[in-house]
Amino acid sequence: MSIEEQWAISEKRLLEEEADSFGEVLELLRGRMSPLLIGGQDWEGLLGRARELPATMAAFPFGFELPLHERRPRADLGVSVVGGSGTAAFFVERGRTDDADQSAMGISQLVRCREQEEAPLRQIIGTKMMLEYDIDSSPRAAYSDPGFFLRPAERPIIGDGADQRFQDIGVVYDALASAAGWNPDPVERRQVEQVYRALNPDTYIESFGVFPSRDRALRLTLAGFRKKHDVMEFLERTGWRGQYSVVDSTVSRFEKRSAFVNMAVHFDVRASGLGPTLGLSFLTKDRKAKDPRYWVDTPQQWTVLLDCIREEGLAVPEKLSEMANWQSGAETLFGSSGNFVLMRGIHHIKLVLEGDRFGQVKAYIFLLVCSWPQDTERKVLST
Repeated sequence: MSIEEQWAISEKRLLEEEADSFGEVLELLRGRMSPLLIGGQDWEGLLGRARELPATMAAFPFGFELPLHERRPRADLGVSVVGGSGTAAFFVERGRTDDADQSAMGISQLVRCREQEEAPLRQIIGTKMMLEYDIDSSPRAAYSDPGFFLRPAERPIIGDGADQRFQDIGVVYDALASAAGWNPDPVERRQVEQVYRALNPDTYIESFGVFPSRDRALRLTLAGFRKKHDVMEFLERTGWRGQYSVVDSTVSRFEKRSAFVNMAVHFDVRASGLGPTLGLSFLTKDRKAKDPRYWVDTPQQWTVLLDCIREEGLAVPEKLSEMANWQSGAETLFGSSGNFVLMRGIHHIKLVLEGDRFGQVKAYIFLLVCSWPQDTERKVLST
């Protein structure tokens, strides 16, 4: 059975027999989330946003952005939209309604422009995009537009400086600007190209993203850095205006403990250039997008990194302890339509440099729900 067939079966079962919304799916999984990480009014705010989304979203990888530096148990939501799926059709139709706003139309546009195999954007990105929802649980808070993220999975944009890479950057940039309702800015695009030129052939652009509800900027993630000096030399080549010494000393201590396998750098790129804020992500294993074991995770892979963050005093200790217990092997869920398999893990942990210190630590955790391929006794999903 192909992965596309597996997704279709999972979507069908989730929609027809398990839940009426993605929020209901999350409610069924509530017992697996520590109240120290997401709880109280913040959990209710998350469910409120998720109830607007179809239950089929749970058939694809989804997860949460957890601020480990805050005691407040809150999270933002990240979901996948894969072309050709029922979930994708939901977003396409939402963008075509008479009352569709720019966000809905933009997501619909991004999905549709990757439907044809020969479409330039699909040749680079493939069929998948990510949406990130900022969750504000304040009683009168209005929902903000989700961020859109595209990852060059089919034709990686590696740092070899080939002409094709610059063409691909232009295709992705134009698509995101249009979806966000922005006029393309040649100066902004040149700034993106300038960051790309600072890469070496062992590194690459991991993803492009925009947050239409925030100040205009392109969120660029550059990945594949394995050593501290690789990151430091890259930052120097970009002309980044920030505290190099803080990055150098912190990464040095992590590297000495072998706390990571590779790193990624996150910039907000504007027409005016790069600001001093820097995101630095740590991964504890190589993740290849098409590797069948991409979503397999184990607690031992994150122990040293979590210990280093604790020793640096960068995060709430109790939340770090919950992170150490988050990952799980394949777990069976008993649903109304048969069994499902749940996978949980950590994708990466990001430190955000603000001024002269790493003031934010965010864990990006994932869940993956797959339908069980055999007939089983019918029970309830929440058991």
